[in-house]
Amino acid sequence: MSIIKVLYEDNHIIAVVKPAGVLTQGDRTGDVNLMDMVKSYLKDKYKKPGNVFLGLVHRLDKPVTGIVLFGKTSKGASRLSEQFRNHTIQKTYHAIVVGKPKEKKGTIKENVNKISFFAEGFTDKTDEELLAEIKKATKTRTAELSYEVLRSNEKYSLLKILPKTGRFHQIRIQMQQMGCPILGDEKYGSTAVEPYLKNSIALAATAISFKSATEDKQINLEIPLPEGWKKYI
Repeated sequence: MSIIKVLYEDNHIIAVVKPAGVLTQGDRTGDVNLMDMVKSYLKDKYKKPGNVFLGLVHRLDKPVTGIVLFGKTSKGASRLSEQFRNHTIQKTYHAIVVGKPKEKKGTIKENVNKISFFAEGFTDKTDEELLAEIKKATKTRTAELSYEVLRSNEKYSLLKILPKTGRFHQIRIQMQQMGCPILGDEKYGSTAVEPYLKNSIALAATAISFKSATEDKQINLEIPLPEGWKKYI
């Protein structure tokens, strides 16, 4: 069983840290993925026979590290999905970008030109519900985030990023469009390739705030920046 770092666990929800370079969910490659790792952890911890239920409610890109939530029960998955749909879950990211943004703080809001840009929070919907969301998205699809430069050495800058929408590759694309691509993100404009960033980019989901499944209890989780980032900023 792969060792995973569990940040929070109750009867309905589990929060873990996804390492960079690991898929959130399995795909046709058959590569190791976080869902299977968490299922193995639960199966071993609770001596569960047969298959283990685990509800996927959001994802992180393969090269990104950070906090990922799962529903341990259908109720937990449903409550988390509802919070994602209603934008009541606050996620915080940190990133090292190439260069320095012109403004120390800012908000980026723009229309997006890909239907696939609205990706989060729809894992529990029927085909009819998804179609309705797609039709709605064609009229209202925007990508919005706010950022703050925490420190910079001109070559690289450390940013705190608060996404207000959960679009596909949103932070990576919007940093590129701002002229400050994320360090190591060759897909979106970074030419600064570093050995440390093999299979990863300098983007981390460092904090998340959500409500528990059964009571009106706010849960706030946070992790430190990756140790290897210190060499850049």
